Amino acid sequence: MRRADVEFGSIPGLVRAAAERHRDREAVVDGRTRITYGELGERVERAAAACMAAGVEPGSRVAVWAPNTADWIVAALGAVTAGAVLVPVNTRFKGTEAAFVLERTRTELLFVTGAFLGTSYVASLRRAAGEGPGEGPLPGLPHLREVVVLADDAPAVFRTWKDFLAAGEAVSAASVRDRADAVRPGDPSDITFTSGTTGRPKGAVVTHAQTLRIYDTWSELAGLGEGDRYLIVNPFFHTFGYKAGIIACLLRGATMIPQPVFSVDTALANIAAERISVLPGPPTLHQSILDHPARAKHDLSALRLVVTGAAVVPLELVERLRSELRIATVLTAYGLTEAGGTVTMCRRSDPPEIISGTSGRAIPDTEVKVVGPSGEDLPPGRQGEVLVRGYNIMQGYFEEPDETRKAITADGWLRTGDVGVMDGDGNLRITDRIKDMFIVGGFNAYPAEIEQLMARHPDVTEVAVVGIPDPRLGEVGKAYAVRRRGATMTADDLIAWSRREMANYKVPREVEFVTELPRNASGKVLKTQLRSRAR
Repeated sequence: MRRADVEFGSIPGLVRAAAERHRDREAVVDGRTRITYGELGERVERAAAACMAAGVEPGSRVAVWAPNTADWIVAALGAVTAGAVLVPVNTRFKGTEAAFVLERTRTELLFVTGAFLGTSYVASLRRAAGEGPGEGPLPGLPHLREVVVLADDAPAVFRTWKDFLAAGEAVSAASVRDRADAVRPGDPSDITFTSGTTGRPKGAVVTHAQTLRIYDTWSELAGLGEGDRYLIVNPFFHTFGYKAGIIACLLRGATMIPQPVFSVDTALANIAAERISVLPGPPTLHQSILDHPARAKHDLSALRLVVTGAAVVPLELVERLRSELRIATVLTAYGLTEAGGTVTMCRRSDPPEIISGTSGRAIPDTEVKVVGPSGEDLPPGRQGEVLVRGYNIMQGYFEEPDETRKAITADGWLRTGDVGVMDGDGNLRITDRIKDMFIVGGFNAYPAEIEQLMARHPDVTEVAVVGIPDPRLGEVGKAYAVRRRGATMTADDLIAWSRREMANYKVPREVEFVTELPRNASGKVLKTQLRSRAR
């Protein structure tokens, strides 16, 4: 089978091919908006023409700071078709955080939502960057020449989406095609910033060829196919949403149904009304669907494929998805931004215990190993840092050579910062982040391992463990747990149960019950917030 990076060459090549191959098939459903692949191709070319009219050159950075919508898809693909490098911006960022990313990448054009979750992003950005030495729409961001609001109205110094598109009518279709054809496979396609949960975010640079090859492989292993209807809850600013969502659908001719915010009620309604067949996302998404009291009122019978991933994926969750929702394929995977979003995946033939207990094996033509503190290779069953090597590894952090050298060894191995253990068949189980580990009286305690054990308690739906200071042992664990609805278990009950289930040094000395765990928009638990709360 011909590889996607060879067949299409670039993301603009993929968009054009998808528009031709699947012309009359539904491409995007966003509320009342329904767009075929042919129409999507036309809209993307219009957006590319408008980008060119706005002065976007090959290699220019163009950012999108907006939730999952059809306009996000068109704006992002239009920018990339015009030869730009896409900079997706986290919708949970405040104005100062977004301004940091825009200035760090010297972004020239920004697409921004008008308001989202009760926040005016335009006002937030103006507060953060409205003053400075520059002369553009935001003087504090001197490189930013144009801000386009994805709405019907905009402040005087910005442009509306409609006006922006109208300005592109002076650019010929032939000029757009020439610009798209000039994009090379090895050109950067995007700069995706790390979540910043442990420090200042860094921008990982990935090429067109890498993106196409990784997500062609992802689609093949997952079994995504033409005619699938894919509810994309994972945010587009994250690799899981943009690449395992938009790019994967373009590769296979699947229909994209973007959902801007995760609401279980909205998800259930979408799954039933749109006959959703594919629903990737974090385990909490699937758990909330399974536990929703009105689940039985919705027809979920079209669901056939779930892809999830996290340090802890309870076996019970995999079994319930298969038995209660009759989902034929449930897969787990592991990835990180610096490896293009995908490192390992389970295979569809794997048994449930491998799918729930591991994140699968290295994707084809890549390598994964586990090493000890001195960099020595560890045998199966030994816990250590996970290293990755292959075509999926980023080109580097954007204009940060020192940070890149820290992350990637001279012989091409990416240090993930994740702790894991591999079985004899190469299946990887992520046990923790190196930075999350704490030491109890000389013993290394890995929160994810403790969380996995505690998640077995029938009255616990979610749990997160952090290390807190202890005068005698140096550090001990504190657990933040979410009780199952109707449960009356106390903190002492859970600690006593834990003493029966795990070594004493692993047992949390404190338990605090919470209604939900703090997470970033990509679903990661914010341990930094929990540590601050514990202090």
